[in-house]
Amino acid sequence: MSYASEVKKELTGIKVHADNAKAELMALIRMNGSLGIANQQMVLSVQTESPAIARRIYSLLKEFFAVESEIVVRRKMKLKKNNTYVVRLRYRVQEILGTLGILDGFKIMEKVPTGMLKNDLMVQSYLRGAFLAGGSVNNPETSRYHLEIYSLYEEHNEMIAKLINQFGLNARTTSRRSGYIVYLKEAEKIANFLQLIGATSSMLEFENIRIVRDMRNSVNRLVNCENANMDKVATASNKQVENIRLIEARVGLSSLPAKLQDIARARLAHQEVSLKELGNLVPGGPISKSGVNHRLRKLNAYAEKLRAEA
Repeated sequence: MSYASEVKKELTGIKVHADNAKAELMALIRMNGSLGIANQQMVLSVQTESPAIARRIYSLLKEFFAVESEIVVRRKMKLKKNNTYVVRLRYRVQEILGTLGILDGFKIMEKVPTGMLKNDLMVQSYLRGAFLAGGSVNNPETSRYHLEIYSLYEEHNEMIAKLINQFGLNARTTSRRSGYIVYLKEAEKIANFLQLIGATSSMLEFENIRIVRDMRNSVNRLVNCENANMDKVATASNKQVENIRLIEARVGLSSLPAKLQDIARARLAHQEVSLKELGNLVPGGPISKSGVNHRLRKLNAYAEKLRAEA
């Protein structure tokens, strides 16, 4: 089971109060529902690829509206895709959709009516329903941090972003395929959103994985930095040794001032050490790192002068 599926499974097990259940149903039906007519009767169908979400819709309708629906399974043989589950309601459809702010008589209300989401808990429930209907979240262990909710309609997508941002989560919107998405990219904001909609266990798992990932990345950065420094020391040392040998071959080290002779012989004898370590190995030392660097720069400059004169 994918991480996103685990999140949704956890959400479908949350016990909710009546108003919050209606807010959740409002989002689920608004985003995944369709209306039809059968035997001169209005029929509501809510489609999902998750049996747990289908059972959730069925249970909420039964518990809070005292109405029986049915779950129909459509098997997808083509390309061995997942089954589709349809919750079909044939009774009191107009009344229930009116209560949920989706129908006004026979007219579909494009916007969620002002006042339907009366408090933070109802907003959180609406967002939980929206995530169940069109949400996904990447596995934090294997992917970039990313959570999104897909909507068919731009206005509804903007509304979801506005609801999320009531809680300071910095949600953004963009177009995607034949619809729109609202998304979160920051790990901390994704964790906060999961907690907000009630996926506490999934949030804790997300945070644990994030901490391990961040620690692993920090260690890798330190190792890479150390390796880069070692490479830098090795490259500089090789150049210094090359220049000292050139001086030795052309004019002899004994022709150099005593301090430059000492540093040149110390570098030839200890090619792998850093400047700080080299300063402790010079006869008459120790000398500072800047002092070592100053003498080696003089040797490098002298070597370049000899090359130019050749």
